Amino acid sequence: MVTLAVDAMGGDLGPPITVPAVLRALNEQQDLRVLLFGNKQDILHYLGSPVPERLQLIHTEQTVGMGESPSLALRTKKQSSMALMLAAVRDGEADGCVSAGNTGALMAMSRHILKTTESIDRPAIISALPRADGRHTFVLDLGANVGCDSEQLYQFAVMGRAVARVLDGGREPRVALLNIGSEDIKGNDQVKAASELLSEDDSLHYIGYVEGSDLFQARADVVVCDGFVGNVALKTIEGLARYVMSEVRREFRSNWWSKLLGQLVIPLWRRVENRINPSGYNGAAFVGLRGVVVKSHGNADAFEFSQAIFSARRYVDRELPKEIEKQLN
Repeated sequence: MVTLAVDAMGGDLGPPITVPAVLRALNEQQDLRVLLFGNKQDILHYLGSPVPERLQLIHTEQTVGMGESPSLALRTKKQSSMALMLAAVRDGEADGCVSAGNTGALMAMSRHILKTTESIDRPAIISALPRADGRHTFVLDLGANVGCDSEQLYQFAVMGRAVARVLDGGREPRVALLNIGSEDIKGNDQVKAASELLSEDDSLHYIGYVEGSDLFQARADVVVCDGFVGNVALKTIEGLARYVMSEVRREFRSNWWSKLLGQLVIPLWRRVENRINPSGYNGAAFVGLRGVVVKSHGNADAFEFSQAIFSARRYVDRELPKEIEKQLN
C-alpha cells in the first residue's frame, strides 16, 4: 500500500477540483491510500458519504493563498494544509505528496521541512515532454527558481541526468542547455559559464546548446534552464497545444463536408491528441529534496489533478529521491 498526502486547499479552486481527483485516483488504484489535508467542512461538501476506507481527512484551519508571499507563508502558515502535508512525508506517515498550491510557498516549505539532498543548493521542478521518437525529454527548472547562477544550472543538469536514468530505463542521457541559439557565442553569461562547467564534467554526456524548437525532437534527453525561461517555455507549449486542438475540433464542426471528413479522421486525430494534450502530463516533481513532492498546475481540472497524483505514485514506486541521491554520490 502506497500512502500519498494531498493538499486539498491548493490551486485556483481547491476542493471542487482536488476532492473528485482524489476519489478518481482511489478508484483506479486499489493499493493507494490518501491523507487529505484541508478544511474538513469544505472537503465533505464535495466528498459525500460514506468516506472511502482508504481516505483519511486531516482538518486544517490555515490555507496558503495562491498570491501569498512565500516567506510570509513559511513564517505564519505552519499549520496550513500545505505545511502539514509536507510534515506527513517528513515523519514517514506518507510516501509522497501532491499540491496545486502556491509554487513559491511549496518550494520554501519543502526546503524547510524536507531539506535538500546533500550537495544540492536548490530543488528544481522537472517534467517530461513527449517527442518525435516516442520517448521523452526531461526539462528543468520549470519555475521553482526564477534566477539561477551557473553552479545551480550545473546542479540541475546533474539532477536531470539522475532522473532520466531512473525513469527512462537506465540509458545514459544526453544533456543540453536551453539557449537562444546553438552556437557557442550565443547566450548570457550564466549560460556560458554553466556550459563550461558541464563541459568539464566527464560523467555527463553534454552536447552543448539546444533551442526551443529542439525540445520535441530527439536531440537531447535532458534540457536545463532557469525557472523563468522554463516556466515561460512550458506554458507557451501548453497554450499552443490547446490552441491547435481547439482549432482542429472547430474545423471538424465548421460545415457538413468537414463533419463528414471528420468522421473518417477523428480516430486518428484522437490518438495524436492523446499524445500532445497537456492534461495527460500534469504533475511535475520537485527534485533535490529528501522526499517526493509533486506540483500540479494551479488551474488544473479534476482529471489533470488526478494525473499529478498518478505521477507522484510513479515517483514513489521508483524511489526517486533515494535513486537521485545514489546517482549524485
